Amino acid sequence: MIRAVLLSTAALIAAGTPALAQDEAAARRILERTPLIDGHNDLPWALRQQHGNDPHAVDLATNLDASTALHTDIPRLRAGGVGGQFWSVYVPASLPPVEAAKATFEQIDTVKRIVAAHPEVFELATTADDIQRIHRRGRIASLIGMEGGYSIDDSLGLLREFHDAGARYMTLTHSTTTTWADSATDAPKWGGLSPFGEEVVREMNRLGMMVDLSHVSEETMLDAMRVSEAPVIFSHSSARAVTAHPRNVPDSVLRLLPEDGGVVMVTFVPGFINEQVRAWSAARAAEDARLKSLSPGDPAAAAAALQAWIAANPVPRAGVADVVAHIQHVRDVAGIDPVGLGGDFDGVSALPDGVEGVDAYPRILAALMANGWTEADIRKLAGENVLRVMRRVEAVAASKRGERPNLARLPEAGAPD
Repeated sequence: MIRAVLLSTAALIAAGTPALAQDEAAARRILERTPLIDGHNDLPWALRQQHGNDPHAVDLATNLDASTALHTDIPRLRAGGVGGQFWSVYVPASLPPVEAAKATFEQIDTVKRIVAAHPEVFELATTADDIQRIHRRGRIASLIGMEGGYSIDDSLGLLREFHDAGARYMTLTHSTTTTWADSATDAPKWGGLSPFGEEVVREMNRLGMMVDLSHVSEETMLDAMRVSEAPVIFSHSSARAVTAHPRNVPDSVLRLLPEDGGVVMVTFVPGFINEQVRAWSAARAAEDARLKSLSPGDPAAAAAALQAWIAANPVPRAGVADVVAHIQHVRDVAGIDPVGLGGDFDGVSALPDGVEGVDAYPRILAALMANGWTEADIRKLAGENVLRVMRRVEAVAASKRGERPNLARLPEAGAPD
């Protein structure tokens, strides 16, 4: 099935058929009425790293494709039909926890400064109703998503402060295992969530903050879904059965999503959506380690040798068909209700062919429509599924309004050996 989707989609895109152009126009019309809500965009971090953390350092009101490395600007957001954007307030997992907390608050400030710089385009949102109201006004609803539970520095008080500052989801881990949750790309310590990690999830439920399971291990996914009374999200993950990256969601978890009510927002990272790119990346990492071991005192020689290897082994290319295959697989396993979009624009150095910026969404939706997706299906994928999850998370929080804040603390014993 996956191979058939890839081949048929690739053929349609290569042919550039009039029917595909018509589907793209139809997709744009759908997005005029249904907000396309993307789960993860790292523009705030890109501004911090490349432009002095200043939204005025580049003119976001112009197309920056040719003049910068940015994937995001206002013309391309408009061309992509984006109606709601979760801006990621990512900071590196390598930071000490106190520094991570400080930097995350600074990134929240960056999001608010982006919105303030372009008030005719962006408006802050914290609820599903906000998104729909802002979209009806012709603006882009701007939401805040935290990426990495280490930013709360093991403090539920800090978690509450981040929620008060506007954060509406938190990814429980990033690339490394934390003091209370196992990451998908690090050695496990807890077999999922620790007891304190379970309390973090419960307090997120009480606050109305979505539990984001991108980056976490399969065991952490299962623990969080067991503990959470509200649906979970994967803000930027794809399907492991299609591409065997540990960052992706296995079918064992996808099959639980209809009952959980959550949503997987399919990401566009080439190594997560194309098996050849994933394998190449693994081979490159192995070759890099080998070359460094052969030249321990000469990093320049190792770097030159790696560049020669890359020249002899060029990276494969991913494309729109790969994105479609992952979206289709999530639907095939879990149904239409648990699927969404989470591009990870400006969080990666490379993107699939045909998906080079935030203007790509109508192209992706048109490819799905060419494969038989109906207007009702596209509406659910684009935004209705996320709005449903948000409303359920808000309802769970409303039901807990009388509960006191959770005072749980991380035990001083730390992680097991």
